[in-house]
Amino acid sequence: MIYDVLIIGSGPAGMTAAIYAKRANLKVMMFEKGAPGGQIVDTAEVENYPGFTKAKGYELATSMFEHVLNLGVEVKFEEVLEIKDLGTTKQIVTAHETFESKAILITTGVVPRRLDIPGEMNYTAQGISWCAICDGPLYKDKKVVVIGGGNSAVEEALFLSNIASHVTVVQNLPYLTADKKAQYLLMHAKNVDFIFNAETKEFVGDDNLKGVKVSVAGKEQVIDTDGVFEYVGLIPATSFLKDLNILNEFGYILTGEDFQTPCKGIFAAGDVTVKKIRQIVTAVSDGAIATQNIIKYIENL
Repeated sequence: MIYDVLIIGSGPAGMTAAIYAKRANLKVMMFEKGAPGGQIVDTAEVENYPGFTKAKGYELATSMFEHVLNLGVEVKFEEVLEIKDLGTTKQIVTAHETFESKAILITTGVVPRRLDIPGEMNYTAQGISWCAICDGPLYKDKKVVVIGGGNSAVEEALFLSNIASHVTVVQNLPYLTADKKAQYLLMHAKNVDFIFNAETKEFVGDDNLKGVKVSVAGKEQVIDTDGVFEYVGLIPATSFLKDLNILNEFGYILTGEDFQTPCKGIFAAGDVTVKKIRQIVTAVSDGAIATQNIIKYIENL
């Protein structure tokens, strides 16, 4: 059996693509190695998705997945190990089966790099977040800590400075690495301070997160906080694509405006691609547009 399109990943981009593909009467299957929803599942509350004044991340993910299932999209809960480019058709290889398709859409997303220190698992989505735009409003007039010093950390800390009562930026280097303009703006925010050369050691609290333990020059201190935002990097989920020559030096997928990669018939959408803004709404948009281009590609085969 040859499918029209196989979709790898069931985040917002993948699920949107599956909905559009099924409604276009394409034979489609979606692959997911974990829980449907991608990073939404780890987001406590979403307040910036149109139509939802406030929604818990897992509830929004569940609603999207139910939409996919109600349309009759086939879903395979298996990890994709390899993609083979056979020319006019492609193959997806899992641990148990091989599937063939006219086109493939990769929507595997990214995973926030974590610190892997004591307390992190306890307070994930319960005080520790990786998205200030998503969760920042939950900390209105509260104290927050931002860990990191790159563009994402500095830009999100600036965003949080307009919401939180106080922002502490914790950086493991003696300086910030973000763009100079972003640094300048953050340095001049009245409610922001910085702790440099700091190693984050532990997240502490009881039922709720209470503080962050850091070590500076061998001396430990605890920063009182209501919430923490980690920005120590993102890891694109593309390790299985290394042989296709479609990745940039950071592991993100290169695409054109039509969301097609350098390999004809292999498309990518959402956070896993080279892009500036990674949000639910942009992923949904990517999935819809990519599918329209996949339909045109299949028509021209």
